[in-house]
Amino acid sequence: QVQLVESGGGLVQPGGSLRLSCAASGMTFKWYGMRWYRQAPGKEREWVAEISGAGGTTNYKDSVKGRFTISRDNAANRLYLQMNSLKPEDTAMYFCNGNGATWSWGQGTQVTVSS
Repeated sequence: QVQLVESGGGLVQPGGSLRLSCAASGMTFKWYGMRWYRQAPGKEREWVAEISGAGGTTNYKDSVKGRFTISRDNAANRLYLQMNSLKPEDTAMYFCNGNGATWSWGQGTQVTVSS
């Protein structure tokens, strides 16, 4: 059974940074492209960043390009999202999953950007 556990969220001031982590288990992690998604209150869930299985290819939602960096450690079955220059509009619950939202969603980690 696949399990995804997100962590690292918190309250940060505009311009601040956070590093999110996703611990994956129950599948051969390196075989799968992965994404970070987010969902703000009253809005649909959207993807913000994706990375190929080997980690060599990344893509980002336009609004986070240059500020967010997705990475992975296949030996540790971990996915990361480094978020810099955070803005209030980045406030959301953040989730990890496969590129096709392949598995059941984890509990997410809350990111709140506010002064």
